[in-house]
Amino acid sequence: MADRISDIWGARTPYAAGQEWPVRVDEQLAPDADPGRVRWVPSACVLCSNGCGCDIAVQDGRMVGVRGHAADRISHGRLGPKGLFAGWQAASAPDRLRRPQVRRGGRLVETSWDEAMGLLTATSRRLLDEGGPLTHGFYTTGQLFLEEYYTLGVIGKAGLGTPHMDGNTRLCTATAAAALKETFGCDGQPGSYADVDSADAIFLYGHNVAETQTVLWARILDRLAGPDRPALVCVDPRRTNVADAAEVHLPIRPGTNVALLNALIHEVIRTGAVESGYVAAHTVGFDELARTAAAYPPEEAARICDVPAADIRRAAEIFCHAPRVLSTVLQGVYQSHQATAASCQVNNLHLLRGMLGRPGCGLLQMNGQPTSENTRECGADGDLPGFRNWANQTHIGELAKLWRVDPMVIPHWAEPTHAMQIIRYAEQGSIRLLWIVGTNPVVTLPDVARIRRLLAAEQLFVIAQDCFPTETTELADLVLPAAMWGEKEGTFTNTDRTVHHSGKAVDPPGEARADLDIFLDYAHRMDLRDRDGGPLIRWTDPEGAFTAWQECSRGRPCDYTGLSYARLREGPVQWPCDDARPGGTERLYTDGFFPTRAEQCETYGHDLLTGAAVTPEQYALLRPDGRAVLKAAHYLRPDLGAGDFPLLLTTGRTAYHFHTRTKTARAPHLNAAAPAPWVEVSTADAAELGLAEGDLALVESARGAVRLPVRIARGRPGVVFIPFHYGWWDDPADPHRAANELTETAWDPVSKQPQFKLAAVRLSRAGPDDGTAPAPAQTASAAAGREG
Repeated sequence: MADRISDIWGARTPYAAGQEWPVRVDEQLAPDADPGRVRWVPSACVLCSNGCGCDIAVQDGRMVGVRGHAADRISHGRLGPKGLFAGWQAASAPDRLRRPQVRRGGRLVETSWDEAMGLLTATSRRLLDEGGPLTHGFYTTGQLFLEEYYTLGVIGKAGLGTPHMDGNTRLCTATAAAALKETFGCDGQPGSYADVDSADAIFLYGHNVAETQTVLWARILDRLAGPDRPALVCVDPRRTNVADAAEVHLPIRPGTNVALLNALIHEVIRTGAVESGYVAAHTVGFDELARTAAAYPPEEAARICDVPAADIRRAAEIFCHAPRVLSTVLQGVYQSHQATAASCQVNNLHLLRGMLGRPGCGLLQMNGQPTSENTRECGADGDLPGFRNWANQTHIGELAKLWRVDPMVIPHWAEPTHAMQIIRYAEQGSIRLLWIVGTNPVVTLPDVARIRRLLAAEQLFVIAQDCFPTETTELADLVLPAAMWGEKEGTFTNTDRTVHHSGKAVDPPGEARADLDIFLDYAHRMDLRDRDGGPLIRWTDPEGAFTAWQECSRGRPCDYTGLSYARLREGPVQWPCDDARPGGTERLYTDGFFPTRAEQCETYGHDLLTGAAVTPEQYALLRPDGRAVLKAAHYLRPDLGAGDFPLLLTTGRTAYHFHTRTKTARAPHLNAAAPAPWVEVSTADAAELGLAEGDLALVESARGAVRLPVRIARGRPGVVFIPFHYGWWDDPADPHRAANELTETAWDPVSKQPQFKLAAVRLSRAGPDDGTAPAPAQTASAAAGREG
């Protein structure tokens, strides 16, 4: 077996445009696994948003490895380091949560499921009686199965009637959904991963794909190694592996994406590269977009972004002349103060050139988590199921009829509550029960000192449902042990709308239960009923939940009615899949028609600068009528607050870890590759501050401070980087090392995604040089002077 820790992306299999990506099957087995006795269970990886098909190796009732699916349309047999190690190794970790726990006398003690669920439902009923459904909040994840999200969405929206439901997808993919809705009228990725196979140019905006989606980067690397290499353009303030491979690297100042993208639009218009026929027939808003972009010639964008105007022109030239362009967008754009405005400009670029719906002309507003697309589809976050519009009474009526409830039970008097507002309501005392599922907000939310105080407060009853003890379970009043991947059955959908079925390989340890079973038990104990007196939740297993979801999706853009468990066991399929499209749909908008009609759209839109909602009357005046909306926005300088904080902090990921390392820290190979956090400092800043490699640095913001070893890296001067994965569960002696000790509670006005890329900080030397930092050498965190 290859060492996929040092060789993250594996051996190259070059191929040319128009050819299929060659197969390369990756496999990892435990040293004590006997290949002759192993049983293989089909599944797919849930450790990034790729969703690579894989088989789980089972021997003697435990998971002992994985191998890639050669026929999988996403991975063609490949798996990244996290996929090869984390899932099956973490499942056997000795500290799995095995029994419910309840807080007594300030301590968590084990209890029975009957007592745990009895306490939960008694507390829930009491609060509903005292204050109604607005006392309940749900904060979930991007790692459950579709069936679990849909069940929870129905419980919350039709059973309890609370609008306070969101997920940690608000932190990673909310802007993807928002930008797709604003431009195209509805969520749903237009492109396909197969667009890599045909593209003549690939633009990656704030997307360090080499570490966030390692198998997708392997696919891009294989095209780059082929006979007709596509041009590659990278927008990232850090010198990543992507930047090393790029023809043009634009290391812009964080927070200036809108200025750069307006300059690219300026050049598309100035050079006559606009597909005027397509724009006239299939879009509205061109005149305003042209007026806005006119203020951003490359020289002006160069001044704002602090990159050479010639490099901006070169990137624009590539975009204007390439016959087929694939663009991807991720957190470098999403986690900023103008996130949705910037993402919409990427949409605009593709519309101006008519580059949608054709092979190689892909647009992927990327997801960060493996199943975050399902939260958006199923209504377990700040959306309504089936991409329905909360302001459209017909859509509310459809859900009421489907669920057999009065329409007034379904909260739709305002937009659903986003995660940052849920936290605020809990802090203010109106939310008194907060059910946290599969996520660790004590590490991942901004200004974590505030989150610690909130979850420890007497006024808030906190339920934490997870597979492992975390910083969040330690503060909970009730801990529910959940089954993890491989221990339950379900389906999930990746970034490019590919639906996989994941089989149950082994039983969960101890008394741990599948999340679906926990939600069903709650609904039963709460005796949630429809208006006819029947049970609100009529299904009892994953397949039943999937069938119920299919009916909810019928006729909507995310139609699943042509799918089934039997069909998905044969292989993954991209939605929409129905009678008219029985084979699924690889690319959306091939006919240039968009779901923007008022009776169909998921939203009427927002002002990109203020977040103010567009009214139905205003939307009617726009008259998109099946055309995409070219939404313009001027650049706004970020407000970084007062004080002596001259540097900008950005946070992000490393190839070896996922979120707060709940699983990856329990995989020995991955944990050894990046065992502890660090702070990356540019060579210029290190020299000015008198810092050497391995020094201990004090990093301070207006909200808190951390002490971390220094990696002198290849980022731009004035910008420092800290990986966000690290809390203090595995090092309680060092409780203040989380990057989010430093970040601010501020968000994009449309998507409400926090601006983790924009925190003002200062650095000072806090300890001597021991010559080492725990940063990996194979990634963007490589030391300065060393190629990644």
